[in-house]
Amino acid sequence: MILEEIVKNLGLKVFCGNKLLDREVHGAYVSDLLSDVMGNVSEGEVWITLQSHLNVVAIASLKEMSAVILVKNIVPDESVILKAEEKGIPILGSRASTFSIAGELFQLLNK
Repeated sequence: MILEEIVKNLGLKVFCGNKLLDREVHGAYVSDLLSDVMGNVSEGEVWITLQSHLNVVAIASLKEMSAVILVKNIVPDESVILKAEEKGIPILGSRASTFSIAGELFQLLNK
């Protein structure tokens, strides 16, 4: 499934990366512990987190993730948005809780 379909189906806000919404998504990883994500996320996955600092962008770029979804109405700082644009990482947002957005994405990816 491509990222644009996920954005539309889940009603996600696009903070940056509008031109990258044609990326394939192969799954998702849910964690707020950076070392856990570094050790376990796979290329092409979406990372669901409440972390919104520059290290999130660095890890997402290093691990070649499709995007980052921020939960609970968290809005990234402008510096994070600029770095994500530079690194080619779409940052998306949801009002939903981590539990809710993970469940919705799971159902969507397994249709």
